[in-house]
Amino acid sequence: MLVGETTRGRDTRPGSCAGGATVTEPDLDHHGDAEVGAGLVDLAVNVRSAPLPDWLAKPVAASLADLAAYPDSRAATEAVAARHGRPAAEVLLTAGAAQGFVLLAQALRGVRRPVVVHPQFTEPEAALRHAGHTVERVLLPPPFTLDPALVPADADLVFVGNPTNPTSVLHPAGTLAALARPGRVLVVDEAFADTVPGEPESLAARRDLPGVVVLRSLTKTWALAGLRIGYLLGPRDLVRTLAAVQPLWPVSTPALAAATACAAPAAVAEEHAIATRLAADRAHLVAALRAVPGVTVPGEPASSFVALRVAGAAAVRLALRERGYAVRRGDTFPGLGPDWLRVAVRDTATTDAFIAVLTDVLKENQ
Repeated sequence: MLVGETTRGRDTRPGSCAGGATVTEPDLDHHGDAEVGAGLVDLAVNVRSAPLPDWLAKPVAASLADLAAYPDSRAATEAVAARHGRPAAEVLLTAGAAQGFVLLAQALRGVRRPVVVHPQFTEPEAALRHAGHTVERVLLPPPFTLDPALVPADADLVFVGNPTNPTSVLHPAGTLAALARPGRVLVVDEAFADTVPGEPESLAARRDLPGVVVLRSLTKTWALAGLRIGYLLGPRDLVRTLAAVQPLWPVSTPALAAATACAAPAAVAEEHAIATRLAADRAHLVAALRAVPGVTVPGEPASSFVALRVAGAAAVRLALRERGYAVRRGDTFPGLGPDWLRVAVRDTATTDAFIAVLTDVLKENQ
């Protein structure tokens, strides 16, 4: 499979190719939490490790007194809509951003040519395949820069991440906008948009582009992965279609309380401050990785994780695990392969300790 190539109709299961060679497709259902274990420093999961601030913890805790009533999403929906300058009818709250992929796959069964731009989060393709779609992949070569010309002109459903997991690439908003057109649903996964100071390339507030759906997550920066809260933004008719396939009361009362709190102006300001500090920690990690012989970091990472290339990554990952560090394997992402790992950005002390161990592991494996 060539990088920069569009590939169509590939199965996700092991199979055969010409000449009898076995082809094993990436495990689209593998996620970073599978790498984590007791006693390991977690560099595998892209969730910020920090306690909840009081302004978030208190309303979530207070909502437990209301669990006898069915969840009412109206206040949270209005808060999210105000945060992005959109009407409430263009907002759909979801049980984590990943639920949005499932809703799109289920509701848009009539699309003819769905395309997923890889490398990226594997859930969009997995959701499409589970819904019976035949999926095409557009594989971007390092440094994973998006070229709109690579996406087939007649693709009527396109998924792309920004910033993209696992490559940490931030695509320009203008490049993404060039993919929008009548008759196409363009899904931009912005689960990590809040890790970029000021969110300069976000399309969340853009209402002038046809068919654009933006997915957002509140679980990364605010360490709410267990609460399952996210949302999608898009044209009201499409939002109505997606809501029709959503389960009843899909978002819990505590999750709604979190969505309301996180949409407040003070929360958004704190989110931007966290992203600014993260940028400094990421720069420290990238510089340290690039100083390690045998390690390559492509492009300019922009999010809370960094993709790196190192020979024999599987053995390196296991050796790191034996020394107390969990990192994310990269071979489960289409478009990467056996020489890739993903590492979460942490504080500089954690990074320095990790780099020392990584350096020793690579010396031992020479």
